[in-house]
Amino acid sequence: MTTMDRPITIHQPRRLEIGAGSAARVGEWATFAARPLIVASGPTAQYADQLGLRGDILIIDDVPPEPDLPALARVLDRARAHRPDLIVGLGGGSVLDVAKLVAAMCDGTQTLHDVAGPNRVAGRNTPLVQVATTAGTGSEAGIRALITDPATKSKIAVESPHLIADLAVLDAELTYSVPPAVTAATGIDAMAHCVEAFTNRGAHDLIDGYARMGIRLVGQYLRRAVEDGRDAEARTGMMLASYYGGICLGPVNTAAGHALAYPLGTRLSLPHGLANAIIFPHVLAFNHSAATSKTAEVAQALGLQGDTEDALKAAAVTFCTDLGIEMRLSAHGGTATDLDHWAQEAHAIRRLMDNNPRDMTVDQVAAIYRAAL
Repeated sequence: MTTMDRPITIHQPRRLEIGAGSAARVGEWATFAARPLIVASGPTAQYADQLGLRGDILIIDDVPPEPDLPALARVLDRARAHRPDLIVGLGGGSVLDVAKLVAAMCDGTQTLHDVAGPNRVAGRNTPLVQVATTAGTGSEAGIRALITDPATKSKIAVESPHLIADLAVLDAELTYSVPPAVTAATGIDAMAHCVEAFTNRGAHDLIDGYARMGIRLVGQYLRRAVEDGRDAEARTGMMLASYYGGICLGPVNTAAGHALAYPLGTRLSLPHGLANAIIFPHVLAFNHSAATSKTAEVAQALGLQGDTEDALKAAAVTFCTDLGIEMRLSAHGGTATDLDHWAQEAHAIRRLMDNNPRDMTVDQVAAIYRAAL
């Protein structure tokens, strides 16, 4: 069934630079910047010099892996004191999400709760550059940002075209030092974005094209990137897969897989990519009966054998474990007593669960958690 007549809107960065050494083009582009602010994390701040920026540069390098409201507030306070004329996100998805929000909020009065939800950001005056250092979230391509509310342990989602980058950079050299386990987990996250958009109730023919390209790139390059972190072709292929996944998130978004992964991030402090990797095989198999032909395409692209729900799940789990991912929740601190509460939390994330091609009850969510335990 065609979906190409359903109206959608796609936002993409105004400019994309891709290729080895392309991080240096930030400075070539940003000749106007006298007071740049670089938002980074401890591991990614080392790449700041490669951007070629000049002027009074402030580097904030303590963005945590799962940023919450206090972490965002601390960055905003320092950003406002610096009065930047350019914001640069230099890192993985959490860093890029914080950079988006800082760029949109640092010279205004809106709070995060003011902008939460779709299209509530008043505007943005400060140019934004997003330099990815992992291949997973695709945040550099998207219009969404997620921040954890420490009171509720839930994700606050902001969606606005004002969060799109003026310049996005995919420089594979910045991913060479990413450890194999992180490479594997973030790669599965990139694939999950594509798969969940591809099998989504709101799927669209145009987005299906990006999703197919992303899934095939993961099938072709993820294992190579895990086995040899300096494989430039594989690293670039995975950055493209991640970018395509980020494009998929804008007009279509994810579904049950990400809804089930969120409590693992907020409750167990699992990195976002790892949480999605643990859940991915279970939701892929669960949705098989409702998205049979598209699931078969995914399986073929990844080399998964199995045409039943159980066989497909076993093949997908093996695919992930062969990449070195520990797929048991119990190994990451999960216990049987946690599962029912997590299931209630995940089931309540209707902005994602309602996208899933097959309805999922609270009991079915709990059953997936038990299978992953």
